[in-house]
Amino acid sequence: MDRRRTALLQAGLKTLYYTGAHKVLAPLTRGEGIIFTLHHIVPGEPEPFSPNRILAITPEFLSAVIGRVKASGLEIVSLDEMRRRLLEPPENGRRFACFTIDDGYRDNLVHAHPVFERHEVPYAIYVMTGLVERNVALWWRTLEKVVSDREEIVARIDGQSVTLPARSLEEKYAAYEKIYWHVRSLGGPERASAVTGLAAEAGIDERALARDMGMSWDEVRRLNESPLVTIGAHTLTHPALAQMSEADASYEMAESRRIIGEELGERPRHFAYPYGNPAAAGRREFQLAQRLGFATAVTTRPGIVYREHAGALWSLPRVSLNGDYQNLKFLDLFLSGAPFALANRFRKVSAA
Repeated sequence: MDRRRTALLQAGLKTLYYTGAHKVLAPLTRGEGIIFTLHHIVPGEPEPFSPNRILAITPEFLSAVIGRVKASGLEIVSLDEMRRRLLEPPENGRRFACFTIDDGYRDNLVHAHPVFERHEVPYAIYVMTGLVERNVALWWRTLEKVVSDREEIVARIDGQSVTLPARSLEEKYAAYEKIYWHVRSLGGPERASAVTGLAAEAGIDERALARDMGMSWDEVRRLNESPLVTIGAHTLTHPALAQMSEADASYEMAESRRIIGEELGERPRHFAYPYGNPAAAGRREFQLAQRLGFATAVTTRPGIVYREHAGALWSLPRVSLNGDYQNLKFLDLFLSGAPFALANRFRKVSAA
């Protein structure tokens, strides 16, 4: 979301790529495999004001990534197969890749599924049940719409009323980022109230925005019928679980699995933590996922999967395929594992 930080990261990655250091480090850092995170797969170029562009890649780039992953010698496998390989390492030692998509957006069916079908490779979708049942709002999308439509926004930040200009593109990005990080720091009810208030003032129907983006249960069932698709759980309402009581966090996780089980006829075996960063999912949440009986659970902590993750199946790292990094040079870096090894100071398991 922070464009300056993104520019710095891109510059660092390009430096790493052109020095060739990732090729030298790869034998030490590439691990057993990689789990990719995706959200939206949509064609075309984003609008000039698109603060959530990081969440989207094009179908063409997804296809190119799959081709490059295969050409790099990795085998694209399901989550069940990934787990099996960690617990029972195969003799051939071939590295694996998993593709996972969070939330359950309609574009996953319309634009992503045909790409995976064409390449005949498996993937997983972690479904947020509230999105499918049309009873949650996507606060980050609502906020984008508010800032896009207004030339000035009045918001309460840290207990004070703040007026933010939003006429120019730069002002809109600055306003969005200021409100976004404040709202994200709030608890669930406070977060919903803050964004609902902004939406009401702007005359925006935040539930309609979510309805347009999310799949229906019939659409989820269509995907579930495909042998390529694994449906996982992603809570009821997309909260930061670590900010909730243990009872509430457990309910979000268990109830989403129960609802998916009722709708699809089988309970999901795999789970993804909303947001997935250290502030949203930690040791308590990892233990909850294990205790609730999930076979694996994934974070958004960047990293490669190593053999040592056989002992950390409920805190698996993922690598984001997002709109700011639609470049196969970046993919080559990610596959080497070098950027994550450097960022994690060569610790193989950064969360357990």
